Amino acid sequence: MILKWAFRYFSESTKIDYLKDQGIMLGSRVRQGRKVYLYMLRDFFVEVIYQHDNVDMNPEKVKTFTSINNLNSYLERDFRSAF
Repeated sequence: MILKWAFRYFSESTKIDYLKDQGIMLGSRVRQGRKVYLYMLRDFFVEVIYQHDNVDMNPEKVKTFTSINNLNSYLERDFRSAF
């Protein structure tokens, strides 16, 4: 729980460094022509869109999900919008 709170206040570069070091990359997918990467950190999930879709570049957007239910709802909405 403390990690979720602290992660919110990390700088963007610290978030990415922490994700790469401590997170588990669950996968990537293409959404609206952009590659989106999904990570898991202990009890929450983080979605990252990098500049030029390159994991070695800076992030453009970092979004967190606090529970598996939120993640499932998000993925279902995204899946439905693809068709």
